[in-house]
Amino acid sequence: MDLTGAESKATYKQIQNYVLEKFRFKVSTLYIAKVRRKYGLDIREHYNISKNEKQKVPQCPIEKEEAILDALKYFKMIKDGF
Repeated sequence: MDLTGAESKATYKQIQNYVLEKFRFKVSTLYIAKVRRKYGLDIREHYNISKNEKQKVPQCPIEKEEAILDALKYFKMIKDGF
């Protein structure tokens, strides 16, 4: 059975809640966006782009990236092959 576009998408809040319930830690929307971008999923343009070119961008810890990946698989946004 094929999923429709709406069925295969989860909001950032749903992903955060899934990770919190299953792994008992919080993930930021920044980390979710980084993982989504890394695995080729569409992300929206953000409106609060910093004008500082030397800004420090935090890196997503591996355990949080794995938890977000698990959530993306749970919501069928990516396949298990990744």
